[in-house]
Amino acid sequence: MFFKKRIEPAEETSRHQTAPSSPSPLDLLRGRIREAHLPHLVMEAVTGELEKLEKTEPAVAEYSVGFNYIELVLSLPWNVSSQCTFDLERAQRVLDTRHYGLAQVKQRILEFLAAKTLCSKARQSILIVDDEEIARANMEHVLKKEGYACHCASHGAEALEIMAREDIDLIITDLKMERMDGIELLQHVNRTSPEIPVIMVTGFATVSSAVDALKKGAAHYLGKPVNLDELRKTVKEVLEKKLFVQMGKGPILCFTGPPGTGKTSVGKAIAEALQRQFIRISLAGLRDEAELRGHRRTYVGALPGRVITELKRAGVNNPVLMLDEIDKIGQDFRGDPASVLLEVLDPEQNTHFTDHYLELPFDLSRVMFIATANDVSTLPRPLLDRMECIEFSGYTEKEKLHIAQQFILPRQLKLAGLSKFSVAFTSEALSRVINDYTRESGLRNLERQISDICRKIAMMCLKSTSGQEEPGQVDAATVSRLLGPRKFYREAAEAVPQVGVATGMVWAETGGEIISVETARMPGSGTLLLTGSLGEVLRESAQTVLSFLRSKSEAFGIAADFYQHSDLHVHFPSGAIPKDGPSAGVTIFAALLSLLTGRPARRDVAMTGEMTLTGRILPVNGIREKVLAAKRAGVRVVLLPLANREEVEALEGDVVAGVRVLLVANAAELLEPLFAPPGSEEEKTPASGVGMFQTVSLDLAPQRNPVDPENPDRG
Repeated sequence: MFFKKRIEPAEETSRHQTAPSSPSPLDLLRGRIREAHLPHLVMEAVTGELEKLEKTEPAVAEYSVGFNYIELVLSLPWNVSSQCTFDLERAQRVLDTRHYGLAQVKQRILEFLAAKTLCSKARQSILIVDDEEIARANMEHVLKKEGYACHCASHGAEALEIMAREDIDLIITDLKMERMDGIELLQHVNRTSPEIPVIMVTGFATVSSAVDALKKGAAHYLGKPVNLDELRKTVKEVLEKKLFVQMGKGPILCFTGPPGTGKTSVGKAIAEALQRQFIRISLAGLRDEAELRGHRRTYVGALPGRVITELKRAGVNNPVLMLDEIDKIGQDFRGDPASVLLEVLDPEQNTHFTDHYLELPFDLSRVMFIATANDVSTLPRPLLDRMECIEFSGYTEKEKLHIAQQFILPRQLKLAGLSKFSVAFTSEALSRVINDYTRESGLRNLERQISDICRKIAMMCLKSTSGQEEPGQVDAATVSRLLGPRKFYREAAEAVPQVGVATGMVWAETGGEIISVETARMPGSGTLLLTGSLGEVLRESAQTVLSFLRSKSEAFGIAADFYQHSDLHVHFPSGAIPKDGPSAGVTIFAALLSLLTGRPARRDVAMTGEMTLTGRILPVNGIREKVLAAKRAGVRVVLLPLANREEVEALEGDVVAGVRVLLVANAAELLEPLFAPPGSEEEKTPASGVGMFQTVSLDLAPQRNPVDPENPDRG
């Protein structure tokens, strides 16, 4: 007879406890920490945080904060880098495929990338220091087979002599040697050449000696007899780390120029050419520095900064990171984000970038930073000094036409569902869109207008009776019918000469612009009125021009007392737009001279330059953008400072095509082209299109009084 044994509650509890249980979250976390191969400092911090969690109840709020912190540290790419190779021909092909034009920009980028990666192909040199000849020979034989150049020394003093005449990338030294041991050599290298890593090798390897060597700056520690496979692996790791640091150092690129000129897309093309991941962080309107550096963990809901977050998302520590719209950063009581960028963009500091949430130094030296800005004048000077600016100037009409045909039009036809229809835009139609419906240095408005045409054509296709009617060819007349009346006029080409009105060229955040300076004369007491939201520099330029005219009134044929009973008013239209800068001095002079002499100034002659009190014309910046703006407005003659001759001669043929560029050195040389009837400049302009009027009827050289024969010292 069988009896079933009754299990008591205490016995059943004991049976459940002895059964195998699933690992706890902390056990899983501990296993991930062991497998993560974290840096020594990071491993200590994570281990200490884990010990705190083991003593904390899971219901306490600090438990989840600590747990999430360890999760973040383990998810960061401390030692994960993407294998990126640089092929100059491939990079050139990628940039040419993605962008048309920008020849100087692409050339400068290729030079920058070539300089960054050339050091990776150089043969690296290793100095082996050991008092045992057999050990030196074995290590030299193994490392030479790996492609390294090797130098050998029997003690530290001899090693210093070799370092004085050779370029050394890595030192492998024994610990115990005569005359100068390994620790003394290590200390000397740390003082004189801290960028050279040192690997310590000794037959008396102990934990204390290894710790002492690492504390004094050694990159690694190996025991004797040396495992040759371990030696190869260690040397490769140390030199690769040093190489990444060297490639990370150098100027940070800053793409500056008008909107829509391709700054962001060029950054993507660079990442593609280098086979790296691309990260974009928009800084427009950023006011809180915690957005970049993170919040401290003591705050509720604290998070790491954008830089660490994006690196975690990318999963590698060497992406191409674009800081977009860096000139739009704000500043208020929450801090100054631009100051955080001083550390991020400085190669000497970003090797130990510390996020407030992470509280551990993260090496950003492998990240390739690229910044973009429309106007770098708003950036703090220390931040600007850490970057190398590459200017993106506006596109010519020919470049816009090619880009529209090759890139914009196929993309917009596909988005409008017209890729299967035989829709063709003539060159005249695209030129009509460029000239009559857009007025910009970039391409964004051009793409909007082409997109508008494509949508209207798509609607026409749907409204047709069969629904399959072919749209056919789009010509200039079709563009006018679909887009309506033109939005922009070539004001300089269509305006008639006026007394007291002159055309000038200025540089703005959106590229080159054309302005009209208007002047008026009225009874008064010699007051100069300036309107148009002008800055202090522009006001001083107007005062300088007026003083110059008063001092040379007789030479210009102006009444000497013209200012005593008259008020002069100088106005810059579009008064809601702030204006400043010295380059409008020449235009103010031309408008006032036209007003005071009663001679109408040609509106199709545009000028730029800073004028001094003696009538000299000084050089200005933004020549290419200003010439392109003059062409868009229909200007026929452009007057530029003679001091800008080299910049003018470097302009491409497309930029100066259709305009005559004349170089002037002083105020007298402005008169003939400014007041000459249209068409009279062809005879005086050289065939190259760039020249200077040599015959000037007005002599503005300093005048000397006639010499008195009775008193030769007078005058």
